[in-house]
Amino acid sequence: MTVDYQQLNGIALAYLGDAVYEPFIRQHMIELGYTKPTKLHHHATHYVSAKAQAALIARMQTENVLTETEVDVFKHGRNAKSHTSAKHTDVVTYRISTGFEAVFGYLQLTKQTARIAELAQWCIEQVDEGRVSNVK
Repeated sequence: MTVDYQQLNGIALAYLGDAVYEPFIRQHMIELGYTKPTKLHHHATHYVSAKAQAALIARMQTENVLTETEVDVFKHGRNAKSHTSAKHTDVVTYRISTGFEAVFGYLQLTKQTARIAELAQWCIEQVDEGRVSNVK
C-alpha cells in the first residue's frame, strides 16, 4: 500500500504508532512474569517512556536499522507541531519520541506487520541487554 506520510499529520502517525508498539511491550512484560500492575507499569516504562523511545531511535539511527523512508517518517513525526506538552520529560525528548512512534504508525498504515514485529523485537532486545543508555 502506498501512503504519502508527508500528507499525514505526524502527531496522528505517532498516535497510531503508540498503539501499535505498546502491545509488544505488554506481552513481553507478561512473558517475563510481571503480573502485578505496579511492576508491569514500572518495567514497561523502560521500553515506552519518551526517554526510552528517544534513546532507542538514536540507536536505530547510529546502527542504520531504519530504512531511508523510515528515517524520513521519523523526521516528519519529530518535526510535527503538537498542542500538548510533555508531562515527564523535556520538549526535545518528547518530540524525538513522537518521531519514533510515527515510524510504527506509518508501518501499520502500510501494512508492514513483519517490519513492525522486527523493530519492536529489536527495541526489546536493546533494552533487555542494556544497550540503550539512560533507560534502565
